[in-house]
Amino acid sequence: MGTEQGAAVEISEPLLLDSGKVREVELEERIPEWRDQITLRGLVVSAVMGSLFCIITHKLNLTVGIIPSLNVAAGLLGFFFVKSWTGFLSTLGFSVRPFTRQENTVIQTCVVACYGLAFSGGFGSYLLAMDERTYQLIGVDYPGNRAEDVLNPGLGWMIGFLFVVSFLGLFSLVPLRKVMVMDYELTYPSGTATAMLINSFHTNTGAELAGKQVSCLGKYLGISLSWSCFKWFFSGIGDSCGFDNFPSLGLTLYKNTFYFDFSPTYVGCGLICPHIVNCSVLLGAIISWGFLWPFISQHAGDWYPADLGSNDFKGLYGYKVFIAISLILGDGLYNLIKIISITVKEMWNSSTKQNNLPIIKEVLDSESSKLLMQRKKQDEIFLKDQIPSWVAASGYVGLAAISTATIPVLFPALKWYLVLSSYIIAPALAFCNSYGTGLTDWSLASTYGKIGLFIIASVVGGNGGVVAGLVACGVMMSIVSTAADLMQDFKTGYLTLSSAKSMFVSQLIGTAMGCVIAPLTFWLFWTAFDIGSPDGPYKAPYAVIFREMAILGVEGFSELPKHCLAICCGFFVAALVINLLRDVTPAKVSQFIPIPMAMAVPFYIGAYFAIDMFVGTVILFVWERMNRKGAEDFAGAVASGLICGDGIWTIPSASLSIFRINPPVCMYFGPSLSR
Repeated sequence: MGTEQGAAVEISEPLLLDSGKVREVELEERIPEWRDQITLRGLVVSAVMGSLFCIITHKLNLTVGIIPSLNVAAGLLGFFFVKSWTGFLSTLGFSVRPFTRQENTVIQTCVVACYGLAFSGGFGSYLLAMDERTYQLIGVDYPGNRAEDVLNPGLGWMIGFLFVVSFLGLFSLVPLRKVMVMDYELTYPSGTATAMLINSFHTNTGAELAGKQVSCLGKYLGISLSWSCFKWFFSGIGDSCGFDNFPSLGLTLYKNTFYFDFSPTYVGCGLICPHIVNCSVLLGAIISWGFLWPFISQHAGDWYPADLGSNDFKGLYGYKVFIAISLILGDGLYNLIKIISITVKEMWNSSTKQNNLPIIKEVLDSESSKLLMQRKKQDEIFLKDQIPSWVAASGYVGLAAISTATIPVLFPALKWYLVLSSYIIAPALAFCNSYGTGLTDWSLASTYGKIGLFIIASVVGGNGGVVAGLVACGVMMSIVSTAADLMQDFKTGYLTLSSAKSMFVSQLIGTAMGCVIAPLTFWLFWTAFDIGSPDGPYKAPYAVIFREMAILGVEGFSELPKHCLAICCGFFVAALVINLLRDVTPAKVSQFIPIPMAMAVPFYIGAYFAIDMFVGTVILFVWERMNRKGAEDFAGAVASGLICGDGIWTIPSASLSIFRINPPVCMYFGPSLSR
């Protein structure tokens, strides 16, 4: 899951071949029936992990908006929880059902479906963009920003909205699972990496490493949890206390948000995300907070009134938001056109279908017969339990009808025929997103959502266009995001010899869990913290960006400050050019070209989290140089432990805040007093 959910993971052919060798002795293992792959203990573990991952996703959504792929962490933690439970029962003398790779895969699938709704549900973007805080931040007198277009979060309507929009994506592409996974042999890198991890856990050769990885994860989870607890005692009352505001690079750089804030979550993200993503984020921070904002600030009084508040869109704040939007849209538009072009080319040009796709190629050597046997077994299991096409089609039509009737009741500004139109074109867009995810591991769900936002907002116009656009964004994001997640998990199931039917059912169960758990965990943040405060830890940056995009769709660009539109156009073109350079230059050059989408995030939020993520990437870089095998085996476990530990601390922290129990000490840093 970056600003777009997910991060590129390299899957090489030798890894797949080695996995085939490791698993050849297991070809004759008894494969459980699809019903036996879904267990009560698995569902309980999925609910616990889904809650934890929803909290982590909300925290990232409400702070920086970059969400790394947690598929591998879900597989690892699922193994840890069930193995711990079965081991405990065995020591007490109870007979326990063996823990299979298929059950492990079902748990991972269920967890991903659950926490995926914390992202596609818009709790840090389109849903929050409708609340009163965001409305006031933009300005009550700002053209197009109407008080009538305000809808504060509520548990009832959020859960209802998710239930009527979140299941359609699962039914939209089920009939194409064989085409995507077996015929085109798309890699779905995160799904493949997760499958390799799960397979290694359930072999004798991988059991020792799995135990070490679990131990490593638990160790760093404990360290992260303890550190987060320790930091709380010094965070005082207000927004300038504690380690989160430590001027580690000096007070001058601190004023421009350049400081290390000792966040285990962001350091963990740096360990998981590819080096180029972390470096792109830091480069974006340097360009914006190091050069661009200080330069524009020098023109206060000329380009914009000097006496404006720090959150006034007619001042510097407007430049920050709209330049970030221009980079995001430029990157999203380029990749959207690219993915659609590749999809059309590969669909219609059969001569290139088998040559250009990043597929798992068979090597005709002494291992070829074993590989063919493994492939045959995978195909047989994947096709054994069919999901009839009529079930998928009738499910999609029925859910679309319910949603078309329900959404206009919840949001009167979005008429039924606009909802119906979205559902007619959504399967095609879901296919493009799933295909693109299979090639690149990047889901462009929010890009498709922004397209729906602009179109519907402009069609509806000033009378309700803002809310209509934001809701349409949610409808589109939910469909294309869940469709891509489902296909990614089908790939994992294919490689772990899991039933396609158990994968689909576990996705349905996980989605149902997410429709309840994601709003409940968000409500924890909403009631405990000052969500959306520009000076607080949970700024919810994308809420402002999404509402501004909806207003732009309705009102146009007339109210932007001086030269803002010209600068935005420049950055929009720069995003297109940078992406083009990444595609046309050789790999040894393109690997060093930054990613505009990642660069855009700090433009609005600040540079502090970029410093944290860069620390993570430096640690990984040095680790890889000193011990590449150790880094490959344990970096993911260390990162998962850091992120999960900090995420777990959110629960007691929120509880203390709800009961108005404040930290006892405020550690504050200011300039020294001259004598």
